[in-house]
Amino acid sequence: MAEGLRLDKFLWFARIVKTRALAQELAQNGRIRVSGRLVERASAPVKVGDVLSFALRGTVRVLKVKALPARRGPPAEARTLYSELTSEAGHD
Repeated sequence: MAEGLRLDKFLWFARIVKTRALAQELAQNGRIRVSGRLVERASAPVKVGDVLSFALRGTVRVLKVKALPARRGPPAEARTLYSELTSEAGHD
């Protein structure tokens, strides 16, 4: 198995963006941080445990990668690939 997955593929496979081209644009515009490091390449590797932070459609999202997908599956499967760390309400 591969140790990492391209950032654009992860965002698309996990159904965070609708198209891979949109994922590539998001990465190349330097709008994504992977574990605190600003990335400007769609080919930047993503590994299990990485934290992705980015603004998308007016919302800042912070996601922790839980698994690397082998394909773009149904939405229910995609939701198991990451956990949302963004907090709507500050609960302890």
